[in-house]
Amino acid sequence: MSIRLGINPLTWTNDDLPSLGADTPLEVCLSEGRQAGFVGFELGNKFPRTPDALSRALGAHELALVSGWYSSRLLERSIDEEIAALDDHLQLLKACGATVMVYCEVSRCVHGDQDMPVSRRPVMNDADWQRLTTGLDAVARHMADQGVEMAYHHHMGTVIESQADIERLMASTTQVRLLLDAGHLTYAGGDPVTIAERHADRISHVHCKDIRLAVMDNAINRDKSFLDAVLDGVFTVPGDGGIDFAALFAVLARKGYGKDTERWLVVEAEQDPSVADPLTYATLGYQNLSRLARDAGLIN
Repeated sequence: MSIRLGINPLTWTNDDLPSLGADTPLEVCLSEGRQAGFVGFELGNKFPRTPDALSRALGAHELALVSGWYSSRLLERSIDEEIAALDDHLQLLKACGATVMVYCEVSRCVHGDQDMPVSRRPVMNDADWQRLTTGLDAVARHMADQGVEMAYHHHMGTVIESQADIERLMASTTQVRLLLDAGHLTYAGGDPVTIAERHADRISHVHCKDIRLAVMDNAINRDKSFLDAVLDGVFTVPGDGGIDFAALFAVLARKGYGKDTERWLVVEAEQDPSVADPLTYATLGYQNLSRLARDAGLIN
C-alpha cells in the first residue's frame, strides 16, 4: 500500500472564517505541520497560486502538495463555464503533483454564513439532482483526462451533506469519486464505516476529522450555524473525539485503499487556534492518525 499522511491549514487559519488565525504566517503553518510529522499540505487562502512559488514554499519544508479545495457552481453555471472556471486551479494542482481535487458544489450553501443555522442548508429537487450529477460527471471526465481525479467533498451546509445524499450521488454518477470526511458525515447523522463498506472502490481521498459528540449534540439541539459549531469546538483531530477511526481504517485497509494508487489520509480539523494550539493539535493528530493507520495495516 502507498498511503501518506497530510494536513490541512485549517488547524492554523480558516478560509470560511478568515479572522481565525488571520495573523498566522504561512511559514508557521508549514514549519509546524512538518515538525508535527506530516509530509504534505492541502491548500488554503495564504498559499501562493503559481506553480513555481507554491513549489518553493512547500519544498522549503520538504512537503508535498496534497490537494486543494474548489468551490463548484454547477447549479448556476453551464458545464463549459465550470470547466473554464476551474482551469487555473486544475493546472496548479497538476503542475505541483497533486492527483486529486477536493471538489464541492457550493450553490446556495450556508456553511459560510455564521448567522444561518446549518439546518437551513439547501435541498435539491429532482431537476437539480439531474443537472448537478450530469455536470459532475462531465467535469470529472475532463479532470481525469488531465490526470487529476475529482474527490467530491460532502459537506455540512451544502446540497450534498447526508448519507442519503452521498448514496444518491454515487448511484447517479459514474465518473465522480468520493472524498470521505468522517467528521462531516457524522455531524450529518451518517456512518463513515457504512459508506466506506459500500463505496470504497470510489473513495479517492479521506479527511480525518473527529467530532466532540456532546458539542455536536448541543449545536444540533440549539440549531446553530456551522461556523458557531466550529467555534464551540465541534471538530478535533483523530482519536480526540467520538468517531471510531479504528473501524473505519480497518474497512479501508480490507478494501484496498492505497493498494494500487498513492492515496492520502488528511487531518482536517478546524478549530479556533486561539483556543486549540495548532502545533499541539497537529502533533496529537499526527501521533493518533499514524498509530490508528498502522494498527489497521494502512501504513507500515
